Amino acid sequence: MFTLSNLRPNPGAKRRRKRVGRGPGSGHGKTAGRGHKGQKSRSGGTKPLWFEGGQTPIYRRIPKRGFTPPNPTVYEIVNLGQVDAKFQENEEVTPETLKSKGLVKGKLEGKLIKILAKGDITKALVFKGIHAFSQSAREKIEKAGGRIE
Repeated sequence: MFTLSNLRPNPGAKRRRKRVGRGPGSGHGKTAGRGHKGQKSRSGGTKPLWFEGGQTPIYRRIPKRGFTPPNPTVYEIVNLGQVDAKFQENEEVTPETLKSKGLVKGKLEGKLIKILAKGDITKALVFKGIHAFSQSAREKIEKAGGRIE
């Protein structure tokens, strides 16, 4: 019967700490399990993970070119052909309506939307609150009688 007074860990579940360098009787005296001489026997004598035995390391052999911006501007792309298929004449195109019609996936917060000119537009639509347009998309929208606000 278990009570709080006789709780014990399972046999073999807890192991005593290895105390090295405590004399010859311990079995881990003198060299303290480190063998003889050499870099690894010294204190602080570890090589870093990226060390390659003295050859020129990979991070110095590979050329470093260009620049990756820490927070790049990434647009959610919507094509005019998609917009034309989902919207009716004189309807308003906003980020919310694009999301409700399934042209923009995920959350809208922090998402920038760009309209590109792939496909044709046959209806006059009103675009509001869209962050960016390609030049050719702008021309196609205005040619179809739509406007950008």
